[in-house]
Amino acid sequence: MNEVPQHGTGPTVRDLVAHLDTGAVLTAGSPLHEVMHHAAQHALRVTAELNSGYRTPDEVRDLLADLTGEPVEASVTLFPPFHCEFGRNLHLGARVFINMGCRFQDAGGITIGDDTLIGHGTTLTTLNHAEDPARRGDMIPAPVTIGRKVWIGASVTVVPGVTIGDGAIVGAGAVVTRDVPPDTIVAGVPARVIRATGYRA
Repeated sequence: MNEVPQHGTGPTVRDLVAHLDTGAVLTAGSPLHEVMHHAAQHALRVTAELNSGYRTPDEVRDLLADLTGEPVEASVTLFPPFHCEFGRNLHLGARVFINMGCRFQDAGGITIGDDTLIGHGTTLTTLNHAEDPARRGDMIPAPVTIGRKVWIGASVTVVPGVTIGDGAIVGAGAVVTRDVPPDTIVAGVPARVIRATGYRA
């Protein structure tokens, strides 16, 4: 992973991702929290460049690689605008398609499997805040994992900690608050299983 430039010494973005991936609380005002704020500035710069005018598919992938700090498959397609507040914990498989207007909060970890389609206006979230008002700035990471050959419809919201199984379909406008079994169709608020797809991913 390429390091996001930062000032001074102390914890790095790599240290922050390692901490977040354990699921441990990120304490507001801590040195790691400051690293997150600094990394967010890098993500905002990259996404501003991505969204500020026409970019060829290769340029889009180059900017995604800058955002994520890892190679992006030549088969990945993203239609801007796209918003992401961190980037360094976003992992895209081969032949992933992300439609316009998506918002990914990836600090807690987002993994999207091969051949998955993400509908426009979809929001993926991976951080909760502490329930205690005195600690409301603390963040609790929980990853979103989307399997292979998943189809997520338009304007879907996925909350922290959800896994969507291979081959699943999520209906437009759904709010996904619990895991989705493989090869099923879910829809609604909150999303509920409608039926099996009848196919195996």
